[in-house]
Amino acid sequence: MENEDFNNEENLNFNSRIDLEGLKNAVVNIKTELRKVIVGQDNFVELLIAALLADGHVLIEGVPGIAKTVTAKLFAKVLETDFNRIQFTPDLMPSDVLGTSVFNMKTSDFEFKKGPIFSNVVLIDEINRAPAKTQAALFETMEERQATIDGKTYELHAPFMVLATQNPIEQEGTYALPEAQLDRFIFKIKVGYPSLDEEVKIIESHHKRQGKLPQTLIEAVLNTQSLEDYKAKTQAILVEEKIIKYIAEIVSKTRNHPHLYLGGSPRASIAILNTAKAFAAMNGRDFVIPEDVKKALNPVLNHRIILTPEREMEGMTTENVVDMISHSVEIPR
Repeated sequence: MENEDFNNEENLNFNSRIDLEGLKNAVVNIKTELRKVIVGQDNFVELLIAALLADGHVLIEGVPGIAKTVTAKLFAKVLETDFNRIQFTPDLMPSDVLGTSVFNMKTSDFEFKKGPIFSNVVLIDEINRAPAKTQAALFETMEERQATIDGKTYELHAPFMVLATQNPIEQEGTYALPEAQLDRFIFKIKVGYPSLDEEVKIIESHHKRQGKLPQTLIEAVLNTQSLEDYKAKTQAILVEEKIIKYIAEIVSKTRNHPHLYLGGSPRASIAILNTAKAFAAMNGRDFVIPEDVKKALNPVLNHRIILTPEREMEGMTTENVVDMISHSVEIPR
């Protein structure tokens, strides 16, 4: 009982130190702007905001025509940051992404011309259309926020976020992303078809726009300075030791689960921690609760774990296994 009272008192003291009102209002403003155009993708939008606060990259998977690219573009529009879009194709070269050295006739020297990856928010459309060589060009930029070309390192300015879309890999003309690259995305968001009511609203919204482009209806509501401040506050969210142990137990169980061929790495544990902090901050709380962790599990783990061939043939999904594991681990009180 004494320990519980101490923890509650500590949380109260911590509350007085972190002002999350501005962050919470910014989240509401982002959602409000996007709802002007986007219909029925509340979970999708919430995960994009969480990834932004957790300083992570997002992989968005779904069939063509369900507004993956539109949502990503509009999300970038609500931020007062630089934005670039790269359309991945089978003939795209690494230099088309990173940039290349060009000979300057005036100075008789080579100058580096930065590629489209040098931006704040980068939308990579259909990332699995490009071969492995071009996909590998993103490894260093996504993990270390820098690019090394011709032996020289160039820093990418914060904030830096990659939003990548892909069609399901069973479709023709696609290249599966290697596990090492998948691991660099904090989330893999699976976007499904809208419900009947949502589809009616989508059609009505398109009709009412009368040809106006969706991005013309969206205004920027968050600048770079405020974003960096909110990210720092998110990192300062209080996490008790029992919550950290809870995360570690869940990820550890993925490594020896009979239904899984490959489990989560320590990077997955850190991603769950950072995501749980983001969810807490978005709700105006300066401490993580078990529900924040549980909410983070599927988007963080579904692309980091691999089912055994037998379970895959039976139609089991990674989400099913993650739910089984989360129910088997005792929730900290």
